[in-house]
Amino acid sequence: MLTKEKGIAVSEGIGIAKVYKLTEPDLSFDDVPAEDVANELQRLDDALQKATQELDQMKATAENNLDKEELAIFDAHRMMLSDPEFQSQMTDEITNQKVVAERAVSDVTSQFEATFTAMTDNPYMQERANDVKDIARHLLSWLEGKPLPNIDEINEPSVVVAKELSPSDLSHLNKKMVRGIVTEKGGKTSHVAIMARNLEIPTILGMASITDDTSSRQNIIVDAFGNKVILDPDSNTRQLYQQQSTNYLESKASWREAKGLPAVSKDGTTFSVNANIGNVDDSKLAATQGADGVGLFRSEFLYMGSDHLPTEDEQFEAYRSVLKTMDGKPVTVRTLDIGGDKSLSYFDLPTEANPFLGDRAIRISLQHPEIFRTQLRALIRASAYGPLAIMFPMISTLDELQRAKKVFYECRDQLRKEYADPHLGDDVKLGLMIEIPSAALNADKLAQEADFFSIGTNDLLQYLFAADRGNESVSYLYQPFNPVFLQLVKTIIEGAHRHGTKVAMCGEMAGERLALPLLMGMGLDELSMTATSVPRVKSMVRKYKVADCRKLVKDVLTKYSRDSEVQKYVDGWLK
Repeated sequence: MLTKEKGIAVSEGIGIAKVYKLTEPDLSFDDVPAEDVANELQRLDDALQKATQELDQMKATAENNLDKEELAIFDAHRMMLSDPEFQSQMTDEITNQKVVAERAVSDVTSQFEATFTAMTDNPYMQERANDVKDIARHLLSWLEGKPLPNIDEINEPSVVVAKELSPSDLSHLNKKMVRGIVTEKGGKTSHVAIMARNLEIPTILGMASITDDTSSRQNIIVDAFGNKVILDPDSNTRQLYQQQSTNYLESKASWREAKGLPAVSKDGTTFSVNANIGNVDDSKLAATQGADGVGLFRSEFLYMGSDHLPTEDEQFEAYRSVLKTMDGKPVTVRTLDIGGDKSLSYFDLPTEANPFLGDRAIRISLQHPEIFRTQLRALIRASAYGPLAIMFPMISTLDELQRAKKVFYECRDQLRKEYADPHLGDDVKLGLMIEIPSAALNADKLAQEADFFSIGTNDLLQYLFAADRGNESVSYLYQPFNPVFLQLVKTIIEGAHRHGTKVAMCGEMAGERLALPLLMGMGLDELSMTATSVPRVKSMVRKYKVADCRKLVKDVLTKYSRDSEVQKYVDGWLK
């Protein structure tokens, strides 16, 4: 029996099965001069067409399992395949250098991949390197006549083990047969991680040398709670984990029953458990999962899914649809949050050495008031259809918040005149994301200007520990349970509550099992997460007393100094 640790658990659960080792075909080729240039150009054209058709088929298959945000990866791949610049570089190399199609594909995709990989300060663009690599695989497989491995061929319970997986691999996965996923590469914010969570498959990424240490049909246990893999488990270990898996599945059944119930602690404190969404369809899922509202509507996806800046009317229709779908439950919309790891093809952002520390989010909105005003006008108009809150991202200073609010009030006054409605926008609440340490430490003063806070743990952690959350080499610094970070969260909540300002959390931490009792004990008012996590969190809230959670927080902050120590202590407390 061999236990391997130090991976990155990205989707919780226990997986027990035999290894299905995903091995890539040998896509090497005879690197010889082209005998017939016209034939090589035709082979390339055929491969491009077949790869495009393959992507369309995979997207159609994936529509049953994935939401629009994840399906967009196929559109991105398709756009690259049809990009004239991408195609012309390959055809030019075949024509001018008289090489075979495989050589042209390999050279051009390698250049694109190297360019993206070199963008170490921009995780979003680095992720595009994996997209290019995936496109190259598909083109070479068609040129060489060697099919890529197909996960949907798995016909028995299996744990998929691979060096890395692409979103296209997961798109046609047989969810009934795949009990777990373990790869050598990948991080917590990758496309594969997001897709695995939505598919609810226990997944650990970044597990070094796992492919060398395993063989096909070997017995394996994936413990995505303890963040470890056990190879060739003995009967006692297997039985122990089987019981844990059974308990977990029974718990999931009870969570589904809780989705229609209020999230009230055993000693009577009510919490709001909301969903994070990116589009109208996501709001429908949020409603069916029993979410108390939408805690984060990522409005940037309206922009990223368009080939132009969405008009006021286009945005109004989207916001109104979400409000109507939520049927009287509150909806919090984050204003445009681009820059850093998110870009728009039709909007030129400045080239920056440190884009995460540069022109992004509210900074862009304030510098481009015509874009900001269009969005705010659409939101104010939509507020007539349900309770709406507007949240400003990446606020660093009190001045930024006041400037953003000033633009809102100007838009509101203008619309009241246009629509002859003196009460339009009366009930809109204005708040901000707390994701920069300067804002966190200034919570007391910011709370006097805001109706609510929402803590964005992903960026707050990144800035607090000066560690790029998309960089695998510093992933060990992603420490949401480090007492330093927990104390900062507590400080934010206390500062807000002194002025009657409610505090939500919409970062990844909000849906984590170990985090919930700590957040309850700190006095957090609202939690927002992936819609499928809502029933679980509601069920958990109902099991705890806030008084006990407060004592837990006190113990954690006084007794421990390491992330791992806190996790171990809280895990024992939960058991």
